[in-house]
Amino acid sequence: MYVAVAGTFGPLHDGHRTLFEHALRFGDDGVVVALTSDELAVETRTQPREIPAFDDRVRQVTDAIEDLDEWDRDIEVRELTSEYGIAEDDPEIDALVVSPETAPELEAINDRRRERGLDPLSGIVAPYALAADGERISSTRIVAGEIDEHGASIE
Repeated sequence: MYVAVAGTFGPLHDGHRTLFEHALRFGDDGVVVALTSDELAVETRTQPREIPAFDDRVRQVTDAIEDLDEWDRDIEVRELTSEYGIAEDDPEIDALVVSPETAPELEAINDRRRERGLDPLSGIVAPYALAADGERISSTRIVAGEIDEHGASIE
């Protein structure tokens, strides 16, 4: 199965690592990481926050995946410049790894794929990674100084 996972991934945290691990586990034909461009990363924020530069995020994602990849998968990082990007128009992708929060978006992606004559994607839902306080780990919480990348409280 050729699996995609998409996001801003900055700052990188254990929730992202969970997404990558699921993509690697199921991506026996390869994994593509669709990494939002700097412009798209700013446009898609519901709350403005500082986001590491694209090249820094590529390096962090590549390093994290290398550490997690016990299957020696073929990995490709692509720049994502639109909301649905490669998920809606790449015929080779079989599945998309999503979080519980983004899982509902799979229906819209599959509608767009069908309009283009492509097969729908399977969804692989990765669970949230929880911080020590029981709430989910998020980049927003990290940037706000509440927790570190592993979910430990910063006091």
